[in-house]
Amino acid sequence: MTATEPGTAPTPTAPSSRRAVGVAFGVVAGVALAAQSRVNGELGVRLHDGIAAAVVSFGSGLLILAVLTATVPAARRGMRTLRTALRDGGLRPWQCLGGVCGAFLVATQGLTVATLGVAVFIVAVVAGQSTSSLAVDRAGFGPAGRQPVTASRLAGAVLTVLAVLLAVSDRLGSPSTLALALLPALAGMGIAWQQAVNGHVKIASGSAIAASFVNFVTGTAALLLAFVVVVAVRGWPDGQWPTEPWLYTGGVIGTFFIAVAAVVVQYTGVLLLSLSMIAGQVGGALLFDVLVPPPTGRPGVTTVVGAALTLVAVLVAAGVRGLRPRRRAG
Repeated sequence: MTATEPGTAPTPTAPSSRRAVGVAFGVVAGVALAAQSRVNGELGVRLHDGIAAAVVSFGSGLLILAVLTATVPAARRGMRTLRTALRDGGLRPWQCLGGVCGAFLVATQGLTVATLGVAVFIVAVVAGQSTSSLAVDRAGFGPAGRQPVTASRLAGAVLTVLAVLLAVSDRLGSPSTLALALLPALAGMGIAWQQAVNGHVKIASGSAIAASFVNFVTGTAALLLAFVVVVAVRGWPDGQWPTEPWLYTGGVIGTFFIAVAAVVVQYTGVLLLSLSMIAGQVGGALLFDVLVPPPTGRPGVTTVVGAALTLVAVLVAAGVRGLRPRRRAG
């Protein structure tokens, strides 16, 4: 079975009901990503090493997925099918490297969140994610095929960036700190490509667990290589290993986020999935800042308004009528 055989991949235009469900799950995955940013950012501070925090996050996720892949029959079948697809050319080896982009995102969480704050971190990720998603969809890298850059899709992407900027306009800080935002911006660009290729792996394997396992294998390998280089240059991290269990949940959150994205991207396309996740990221960051206020204080009115506008942006990009199931004639 290949990723392009009839019956294994959805048509470029998925049913509107499936797209609506995909958008909902995308929002939930975005909330999970915001939570992961908070967790890994704090872990990086405690360890005094953002790369070490990323290794812990990705490594724990890999262990979870390794157990699931070994014990779930559908996942084992998916890995066998995936090997066949790679051997037969139905799936290209480079399409299994989405985890490298995920590793870079997790590393930036540990390296920059403590300095930038979760809000500015999300702004940078969103800016890269929205613009890159347009290009990825236009090139047809995703399993949903080529997605035209229509006026509504372009307007939705632009509105999303503007809405998120408004949401954090009172927390942008000094210009010097924004230079560090280049890292999460690049990571955001990588997310779009990661979602696209992971979607192909999921279709080729027929298993979200198998696709997620491949993602975490490549990501963990990339992070371990980076960690070895950092240790060789700077030495072992001199921070203290925290005792709070929640600081080690980044990997669990990541497995959920990757699995959801791999499944729903075939129905939503890369751009719509990205915008849905952006809405969840901003809404999640808003919720976390209300429940556990950061040093900058509770969110203001502009933050709340900006978060609401991200949801509007998702509807604009999808087309409001496109999200509603079509009525049958008669």
